[in-house]
Amino acid sequence: MKKTALILIMLIAAAAGAAAQKFAMVDMEYIMRNVPAYEMAGEQLNQLSLRWQREVEAVGKEAETMYQNFLADKVFLTDDQVKKREEAIVAKEKEATDLRYKYFGPEGELYKKRITLLKPIQDEVYNAIKKVASQRGYQAVFDRASSSEIIYASPTIDVSNEVLNTLGYSK
Repeated sequence: MKKTALILIMLIAAAAGAAAQKFAMVDMEYIMRNVPAYEMAGEQLNQLSLRWQREVEAVGKEAETMYQNFLADKVFLTDDQVKKREEAIVAKEKEATDLRYKYFGPEGELYKKRITLLKPIQDEVYNAIKKVASQRGYQAVFDRASSSEIIYASPTIDVSNEVLNTLGYSK
């Protein structure tokens, strides 16, 4: 009897605790699409990426041209000249690889630029979400855009437009 009563009390306490929690959803993709600074930063990153890609391709094309010229001239070259040309081609290919890594590597210039451009915007959005959550008493706010586990969420708990209003962008 005592055991049954204890289990019943625990179930009631758990149900009451779960009912008291408030959750909200945001759609970060939707929010970011509606923040003009984020769009401008993305465009700036795309332009920079294209410029660096052209630079890397130009060095790669130089290496390819050097190789084609080498193949055409190889029969006329001495062993010493062949070796020097091969070394020059390898050096040019290494330059292209190093340049690609410098710009597009894991700690490359594009990554650093993305951090400097997007981090302040993301921090501002995070602070707006935090403000909305504290004002409305939410214990947790989930991102609908990045969570593949959320199968369904009621549109009534989506506070994305409220976050945009907090940021100063009305929808």
